[in-house]
Amino acid sequence: MTASSADTRRAVAEVIDPIPVTEGAGVRLLRSIATERLDHVDPFLLFDHFGSDDPGDYLAGFPFHPHRGIETVTYMLDGQVSHRDSLGNSGTIGPGDVQWMTAGSGILHEEMPKAGPRRLAGFQVWVNLPAKLKMSRPRYQGVPAARIPEVKRPDGVRIRVVAGEVDGVKGAVGEIYAEPEYLDVSMPPGCTFEQPVPRGHTALAYSFEGQGLFGTGADGQGRPVAATRLVLFGDGDRVGVRTGASPARFLLLSGRPLGEPVARYGPFVMNTRDEIMQALRELREGTFIRG
Repeated sequence: MTASSADTRRAVAEVIDPIPVTEGAGVRLLRSIATERLDHVDPFLLFDHFGSDDPGDYLAGFPFHPHRGIETVTYMLDGQVSHRDSLGNSGTIGPGDVQWMTAGSGILHEEMPKAGPRRLAGFQVWVNLPAKLKMSRPRYQGVPAARIPEVKRPDGVRIRVVAGEVDGVKGAVGEIYAEPEYLDVSMPPGCTFEQPVPRGHTALAYSFEGQGLFGTGADGQGRPVAATRLVLFGDGDRVGVRTGASPARFLLLSGRPLGEPVARYGPFVMNTRDEIMQALRELREGTFIRG
């Protein structure tokens, strides 16, 4: 794919080093969004990277907890996580699987990792919902790895299309308000990746294997970024990445900003403080789940 002009490329605006945090009942992970440095990048509210060979880092998991006003996306690289929720969904997601959950008006769920023999690794992203959909009916989309299409380009670049579209191939997850793109891109050494992103949409990449030049244009210039770091792009019409002697693997995410006020408290993200207090009150009174 060839860009029409060099001035449409998205340059790197910032590179974020994730910070170690402990969440749930004691799961250790790396967090890039929802920190003191980077609260959110509209419409993305959280970005976590979990991965360990030590079951002690993750087995405590995430026992039953509520969400309202957001969508949570879990993408597995390795290992297994069992899921149950108040909608009656249950099952286990494994390597390459995706769990896309629209919390809407409210959902209770748990995510409990399983011990070995493989390591546990993957990502969770929170995507904001607009005010008009925050109290919509919850929905769950479990997508097995076999249903996620993979685009293989002639130069060896491979792209798993979770959401969005690559080279005319549509992703497995659809009907999401923010029009998100969620791509898992693997690049061998010495090649170039380009992907159009609508102007005005937020775009970010998370480098988790190898290294590459991000924000490249027709001149081949870009910013070197090695794993594990989050890349925030400025505006433009396309994202470019180039590899040198090393391969690279990264997630590319983009979405339409909502431009609405954000009021957040733990697993609740609404537009006003009063709406947060209402969610807490309903949780105490047992009226949080609306059926």
